[in-house]
Amino acid sequence: MKILDEKFKQNITGYIFQCALATLTVFIVLMMLDVVENAVIIAALGSSTFIVFTMPEAQVSKPRIMIGGYIAGAVAGCLCHYLSLWSLMEWTSFFHESPHIVFGAMSVGLSIFLMVITDTEHPPAAGLALGLILNEWSVLTIVVVFVGIISLSVIKFILKPVLKNLL
Repeated sequence: MKILDEKFKQNITGYIFQCALATLTVFIVLMMLDVVENAVIIAALGSSTFIVFTMPEAQVSKPRIMIGGYIAGAVAGCLCHYLSLWSLMEWTSFFHESPHIVFGAMSVGLSIFLMVITDTEHPPAAGLALGLILNEWSVLTIVVVFVGIISLSVIKFILKPVLKNLL
């Protein structure tokens, strides 16, 4: 039974280095956002960090894909959030009783649609859309998310010569 990846034995330093960078990146983002209030949004950024530091050569970790995916997720999440607040939706008891469920599902579906039609498929960005429905958020939350995803893109660009696919 194989426990350790064969590539790990050949590149121990690289694995430790890239995982340490991922840890530092998430630490900085966590310092900027309220972890409890923005748990789903933090999880989305954590997933993007995993992608950047374990699959830096993959299509899904390209800056256009990551940033574009987060734009799609933010648009879908904000739109569905405001639709959930729309008072005309209260006429239906299902919407009134379960707006987070209905609009949470809609935000994920819409974010996927927007990512697919713009060729910016970054799966963690669908988590951002859902997080904007499930949690209280502000414009500052959106700004911090974009600072985080742009920072990940910049870090990846700077470290491109040393980052290797770990998967």
